[in-house]
Amino acid sequence: MSDQVLVLNIGSSSIKYELLRTATRHRMAVGLVERVGDGRGRLTHRPEGGEPYERREPYPDHATAMEAVVEAFAAAGPDLATVRLAAVGHRIVHGGTRFREPTLIDEAVIEEIEALAPLAPLHNPAGVTGIRTALRMFPGVPQVAVFDTAFHATLPPEAYTYAVPRSWADEHGVRRYGFHGTSYAYVAGRAAKLLGRPLGELDLILLHLGNGASAAAVSGGRSIDTSMGMTPVEGLVMGTRCGDVDPLLPLFLVREAGLRAGEAEEALAKASGMLALAGESDMREVWRRADAGDEGAGLALEVYARRIKKYVGAYYALLGRLDAVVFTAGVGEHDTRTRARSLAGLERFGIAVDKDRNEARSTGERVISPPGAEVAVLVVPTDEELEIARQTLAVVGER
Repeated sequence: MSDQVLVLNIGSSSIKYELLRTATRHRMAVGLVERVGDGRGRLTHRPEGGEPYERREPYPDHATAMEAVVEAFAAAGPDLATVRLAAVGHRIVHGGTRFREPTLIDEAVIEEIEALAPLAPLHNPAGVTGIRTALRMFPGVPQVAVFDTAFHATLPPEAYTYAVPRSWADEHGVRRYGFHGTSYAYVAGRAAKLLGRPLGELDLILLHLGNGASAAAVSGGRSIDTSMGMTPVEGLVMGTRCGDVDPLLPLFLVREAGLRAGEAEEALAKASGMLALAGESDMREVWRRADAGDEGAGLALEVYARRIKKYVGAYYALLGRLDAVVFTAGVGEHDTRTRARSLAGLERFGIAVDKDRNEARSTGERVISPPGAEVAVLVVPTDEELEIARQTLAVVGER
């Protein structure tokens, strides 16, 4: 069977894609379509060993953008018409309680993903468009949905249950779901290899720190708690999301500030976090402002690190023991000062960051705790597309 998988990661206004040979982690092409739906679209396609290919034109919807992706492959290579695709793997943000593992797509699956749109209104509908377009463009090629929430299907009831009226859970699906699951599945496995121990015997705290950020407590390869909740807004402070706030805050804003419910939701998800505190959502720019003496940026960094430290402490308590803290994603992989600040003061718990190891120039998997530390601190670059491809091939192989 071919090991070539086309991975589609479709966001609310973008399409990220990769063509991979899964067995060798070989990327035959990668690309990105940005600004879908706003009239200023841009497609960038990078074939391995070839010249980058770019188009700037409106992409009014995801279907049009998907057609442009196929045209980019034909123009710059490798031509998908001649590639022996084993499958197409789709990243789907929300699988609710129905989808606990990667799933071969048929019409019934598509309808169930559509029915989950109220839980992920920006992403699931876009994902369905991508699925339907890919089914039309690649007839006969198996298509697999890989769900961001699936890794957290192992959460125990005491972790996923909110203390709210039971009818809310029964009738509307109100509960903790968790996200970043594809990243966590990949990083947990790589952390085990880096430690040279079976994943099944490890207790880990994983920190996915990017523009979206979350933490997860993982015991024996199973998620037992995670910071994101029913939506990706709960938990850590993020680029534009507020993270944990008083749950009555939106109602207060509706009542006292005259905001409509949709405006309050938009503000907490897209105009809060580091953007609200520091005027920037990119951590590099926040640090630049803080280094220049901006007090708001300095406070934002303190709030950000304090929230991470609080979750690390809480998850250590839940796990009862700890083998490693693992940083991943853009901030986690590259921001040395955030890593150090987030774990500062935890030395009595066996958690420490070695200054030289932490600041050494590297983009690979590495240990940044002192030699012989009780708890290892690791940096593991995530690779969600490779994990999606692997899970997709596994489903197709089983079929």
